[in-house]
Amino acid sequence: MSKEITENEKTLKKIKELIKDEKVAMLTTISPEGRLMSRPMQTQEVRMEQEEIWFITKKDTEKYREIQNNPAVNLAYAGSSYVSISGTAECVQDEEKKKEYLNFVVEKVLNTSAEDEDVVLIKVTPEIAEYWESGFNFKTVKEFVKKMASKNSMEDGNKLKDTVTFGGNVK
Repeated sequence: MSKEITENEKTLKKIKELIKDEKVAMLTTISPEGRLMSRPMQTQEVRMEQEEIWFITKKDTEKYREIQNNPAVNLAYAGSSYVSISGTAECVQDEEKKKEYLNFVVEKVLNTSAEDEDVVLIKVTPEIAEYWESGFNFKTVKEFVKKMASKNSMEDGNKLKDTVTFGGNVK
């Protein structure tokens, strides 16, 4: 069992590494009609050890209302690799964090200030995440060639993809 936990920890570290330089995530919420709605959100902080990913928004938005109605969300990061994180969102009023996250750019984009009571934090608690490495590095090419030469599907034993479950639930 300790080997599995070690693999889970490695995957968590890998996911954090893959998204650390990706400043924007597509946050997908569920509308009251059951439609999936995705919006770009600037990531404020990633705290994988605490299982928290933080964003900032305003209460007078569809995403805020959708999270209040159904907290199930997905985050998608795309850049040098692809990361998909499913979890639960909650809206948090934390004045210290709000002041920490608000800066000139965020204030201009949201047309607000740290004193604005309409400003709210979104904390996403990840439940499961997958990543796919991409790009034309040697590892990618080597794995692709191995898969193309194999009778197995691209999913079988794919070393360019991994999944991690949060909350102590080992994959």
